[in-house]
Formats: sequence, structure tokens, C-alpha cells
Amino acid sequence: MSRDDSEFSKPLLSLRAAVILLLALLAGAATAGLILLADQPPAAAVLGGCAAVAGAVRFFSGLIGPNNS
Repeated sequence: MSRDDSEFSKPLLSLRAAVILLLALLAGAATAGLILLADQPPAAAVLGGCAAVAGAVRFFSGLIGPNNS
């Protein structure tokens, strides 16, 4: 059994995908934090944060543009 090293050297995510996910998670965390600061229940903060992540992924994906590599 020989393993091909090139198979293991490929990144799991592209740089574009990693940046989009990072920015979306930051937006979701900020949204959840603001909801908690507004004295809302933690469940509302989680739901609001998840909704913000979903919207931010779509927004940043369109903003950054397609991956042409």
C-alpha cells in the first residue's frame, strides 16, 4: 500500500471559502453578543446568530466573487 503524498497536501478548504466562513462566523458572534446585551434569552441569541451567519455567507460570497483558480 503506497500513499500518494499529493492527496494529503491539498487543503481542506480554499482560501476564499475560509475567509467567507471566518467573516460569517464573526458576524454571527457579533449579532449574538448584541442580542445578549439587549437582555434577550440565550436561545434568541443563538437563533439570531445562526440567521446572521446564513445571511453573511451569502453576502460575503457575492461580495468576494467566484473562485477562478
